Order: sequence, then structure tokens, then C-alpha cells
Amino acid sequence: MTMQDQVNATPAPLKRVPWNKGKLTGAKPPLRPKHVWSIRTKLQIEGRARDLAMFNLAIDSKLRGCDLVAIRVEDVAASGYTADRATVRQKKTGRPVRFELSEQTRQAIDDYLKAANKRPGEFLFTGRRGPETSMTTRQYARLVSGWIGGVGLDPRMFGTHSLRRTKATLIYRRTGNLRAVQLLLGHTKIESTVRYLGIEVDDALAIAEQVDV
Repeated sequence: MTMQDQVNATPAPLKRVPWNKGKLTGAKPPLRPKHVWSIRTKLQIEGRARDLAMFNLAIDSKLRGCDLVAIRVEDVAASGYTADRATVRQKKTGRPVRFELSEQTRQAIDDYLKAANKRPGEFLFTGRRGPETSMTTRQYARLVSGWIGGVGLDPRMFGTHSLRRTKATLIYRRTGNLRAVQLLLGHTKIESTVRYLGIEVDDALAIAEQVDV
């Protein structure tokens, strides 16, 4: 090849590396009850009040990460103490969704509110940029990875949606009530709930077999 040919030659295209190379893609599975208890116990022993409150709230609320980090103190503890139930408006759909707060979650949040001296008007989980900002979803995802890895699980296998799906999946498996799970997740369409839970035909048939007419 002459010098002129080299000048006129089209450069070889750069080989792009796929964004998901080395990552496990697909729906993240829910945590099992034993995993929940392991993480909860570890956070309690280590005295991590904020993380324990956030983990318990994530499990009970079944909220997306973006909605969890946007919660303000008055959303769950308007009277100074954590309520039995709360309502949050979802960013994705703009629709409100209600959720229950178990006794252990209420206790964890109350302990955290006291330790952090939280007041109404503030974000429940503040970010690194100061008290006027909420924790970012990226910060939340990093925390979840740490919780998962801390009990010997592979952080690549689980994510923030694992926490959102955990209680919803358990409720579905125990009751078979898909409509209830749809309401708890704040889905507008039942088809979204079916896809989200990964319900197969065999699951539906197993439920149908338990019902006699």
C-alpha cells in the first residue's frame, strides 16, 4: 500500500463494548425471607439505624427506588411517630399508592428519626449534598449492594427491585390474589403485575386447581 493509499484509507470502526458486558441482566429475583432476616439482623447488630430503617421501609412499602428516596418525614411520621399506613405519589405513574408499615419497621424508623433528629419537611433519607437534598437512587443502589454482599449473596444477582418485589411476591404466593398485589405495587394494568412477578401458566393453573365451583 502506497503512502497515498494509507492517507485515503477509511479507518477501521472502533469496536464498542456492550454496556452490559460482565453484568447479569434480566429481572432481579426477590429476596427470600431468610435473606431478609439475615440483612435485618446484621444491620441491627452493627447499629446502622438509617440503613435498617431504609431496608425495612423498602420491604414494606414495595416502592421503586426513586419513590423511596423521595419520601419526606411527614409522609410516614406526620405526628412525630411512624404511622401504621402511609401514602406516596409515584413518580412514574403520578398515582398515589398506599402501603402498610409493620411494627418492626415503625420501630426502626422511630429510632432513626430520634437518632438523626429528623423533622417534618425534611427528606427522610438525605443525600451527601446536604439536608435539603434527598439520597440519590445511585446511592440507594450502592447501599443495597452492600447489604446484599454483607450476608454472602452475590450483589450482581440482586438489586433495588429485589426489595420492591420481595413482599409482593410473598403475598402472591401465599394468597394467589393478583389484584391485591397490583394495588400494592401501584400498577395501572394487571398485565404489568403478571410480568413483574414472572407469573407463568403453571402458577395460574395451580391456583385454579385450589378452587372448586
